[in-house]
Amino acid sequence: MNLERFKQQIKEGYTYKSDFITIGGAMFDGKAIADHHINIPLKTLNRHGLVAGATGTGKTKTIQVLSEQLSKKGIPVLMMDIKGDFSGIAQAGELNDFIANRHTQMNLPFEPQAFPVELLTISKQNGVRLRATISEFGPVLLSRILDLNDTQSGIMSLIFKYCDDHQLPLLDLKDLKKVIQYITNEGKAEIESEYGRVSTASTGAILRKLIELEQQDADLFFGETSFDIQDLMRIDENGKGYVNILRLNDIQDKPKLFSTFMLCLLAEVYNTMPEQGDSGQPELVIFIDEAHLIFKEATKALLDQIETIVKLIRSKGIGLYFITQNPTDIPDGVLAQLGLKIQHALRAFTDKDRKAIKLASENFPSTEFYKTNEIITQLGTGEALVTVLNEKGIPTPLAVGMIRAPMSRMDILTSNEIDGLIRKSTLTHKYNQLIDRDSAYEILNRKISEVKPEPTTPKTKTATKSVKKEESFLSKQVIKVLTSATFIRGAFGVLNKMFKK
Repeated sequence: MNLERFKQQIKEGYTYKSDFITIGGAMFDGKAIADHHINIPLKTLNRHGLVAGATGTGKTKTIQVLSEQLSKKGIPVLMMDIKGDFSGIAQAGELNDFIANRHTQMNLPFEPQAFPVELLTISKQNGVRLRATISEFGPVLLSRILDLNDTQSGIMSLIFKYCDDHQLPLLDLKDLKKVIQYITNEGKAEIESEYGRVSTASTGAILRKLIELEQQDADLFFGETSFDIQDLMRIDENGKGYVNILRLNDIQDKPKLFSTFMLCLLAEVYNTMPEQGDSGQPELVIFIDEAHLIFKEATKALLDQIETIVKLIRSKGIGLYFITQNPTDIPDGVLAQLGLKIQHALRAFTDKDRKAIKLASENFPSTEFYKTNEIITQLGTGEALVTVLNEKGIPTPLAVGMIRAPMSRMDILTSNEIDGLIRKSTLTHKYNQLIDRDSAYEILNRKISEVKPEPTTPKTKTATKSVKKEESFLSKQVIKVLTSATFIRGAFGVLNKMFKK
């Protein structure tokens, strides 16, 4: 009788009027029930989600399955690949006895196939290079990333205002560092006369924090050409959405760079994409592996900013999915926004582990068919507790799901395969050319060298005064000419516009 009630609940809970993807089959008493599938409506995939579980429980394969199913529906994916084990989705998998038996139990077809992949990078790894300019960040976002206090944030805003007024493009870190050095030394009098006094101690503190960011290779990320978010939304000639894999396995010890990139990306996506309300499917789904790295060293201001964007970005048709070992890795404010939950097994080795399991169990709907806090430790590899949002935004019944096997390769690409994928990419030529045009660094260097007086040996007081007057007049004339020159600055801060509102 319990089995029949369970079947009815799953059928009713996971059947929809609109289109959906299928990630596996429901299990009862340790066995999969044929034709009782775990389906997720495309309509609610922008309500975000969580995939959690201990190491080795099948999280990566679950994300591979989700990405494949989304791609088949023409929905592009961006995958933050921290461990470097996701690239195999570019090659077709192989059918074996284990997979055949697994899919027979669920009565799901298995068709080995590859998916269109773009390899991206923000570090020293090979791939299509993602960059953004300092101007696109804007003073507010940059201040929050650097954890500046109110006084330092005010100086950062002054710097951006000064560069706007004097046509000094802020493109990369050396531009920003040069401006800070200039307003502290050669340009101090000019700044004070136009904008007020600037504390040397504050500019020194800002400079030190920029150097800290630079030491995590942020100089590779800041600059031109800025990445166009629309290039993440591509569909191939067969109607499959591109799976964009951001290769991040060399920045695990650089959480500041990772959180900087993530906040920039989310804010730019939010500003670029139009409002679409309740549409039939998302425009883009972003998977953030090892999500705890975003929050590991984030300040409260940065956490608040991330939480705000997570709340707002779903109205732009963007779904965010956080992958981590334990739900407690995610701040409560973000966790509360996640509609889909896929919980793989957790291990109870310590008292702390048992408390974490109890907390994780409380995140799921109650059910008469499982003791959640017990079964969460008994799940096998590739099995998970699942609940999603139905078309009305109501959580579906909790089910233990047997996750279907990926149709693509369950292993990484070889070095030759990676090189071949990058070579044939249409985006490589567009973004991998290094551009270092005239910007604040070059302009200020010229300005300093041109106004710097030649060393002289004054003979008399009268001669000294005369020389000083001439130098003063010459300096003012040169500065006047230079500051009236027109320099075209790159798109000033789609992000800055957002945070000014």
